Amino acid sequence: MNSVLAARGLVKTYGDVHALAGVDIDIDPGDVLAVVGPSGSGKTTLLHVLSGILRADGGEVFLDGRAIGELNETGRSELRRTAFGFVFQSGMLVAELTAEENAALPMLLAGRSREESLGAARSWLTRLGLRGLEGRRPGELSGGQAQRVAIARALAHRPRVVFADEPTGALDTRTGQEMMTSLLQAAEETNAAVVIVTHDQAIAGRAHRVVDIRDGRIAAPDHSGQVPA
Repeated sequence: MNSVLAARGLVKTYGDVHALAGVDIDIDPGDVLAVVGPSGSGKTTLLHVLSGILRADGGEVFLDGRAIGELNETGRSELRRTAFGFVFQSGMLVAELTAEENAALPMLLAGRSREESLGAARSWLTRLGLRGLEGRRPGELSGGQAQRVAIARALAHRPRVVFADEPTGALDTRTGQEMMTSLLQAAEETNAAVVIVTHDQAIAGRAHRVVDIRDGRIAAPDHSGQVPA
C-alpha cells in the first residue's frame, strides 16, 4: 500500500536541543499510529512537522508523494484546512461559535458555501451522538461533548490524516475511552489515517502501531507487549 504520509530524515532543532534527530516514518490510509515517549522527547514536535505547522530544519514530509516542505506558509495553511484534521487536548473550539459552526469552520475557511459546510457539520454531529446540540456554544457542552465537536470539525471535510495531540488529556478515563471510540469509528468511515500523541497506555493500546520517541529518535520496537512508558 502506498503511504498517505511519509517522513524521511526529519530534523528539528531549538538552539542546542535536537527535538527531532533523523526520523523516518510511513503512514498508510486508514492507519492508526500512536506516538509515545517521555515529556520533551519530540512527540509533539513530530506531530507539528508532519502536519505542516512547523517546517523541518532537515529532511522532508510527503503527502501522497508530494513534498510539503516546498509549500509556502499559505500553501501549508491550505493543506491544514483541506487534507488534515486536528483534535487537541483542550478541544480549542471557538467560544463564540455554535457546535455546528465550529464543526464547519475548516470548510468555511476553505471557501465552501455556508449551506454545504453546515450540512456536513450537522451530519457528523448526528453521527457522533450530538443531535439536538448543534446550536449550543462550547461553554454549554460537557468536556466529552466538546471533544466530539472537535472530532466532527476534524473529520467533516474528509481529511486524509487526522492529528490528535493528547486528545483525552483533559477527560476522565471513561469519557476519554468513549471519545477515542468515536474518533476511531469516525475515521474508519472515511479511511482517514490517525496520528495520536499520548501518554496514556490504554489509548496507545488501541492504535494499530505504536512508535516510541526518545531524544528525537524512534526507539527500537518494544516486543514485550507493553506500550513504552
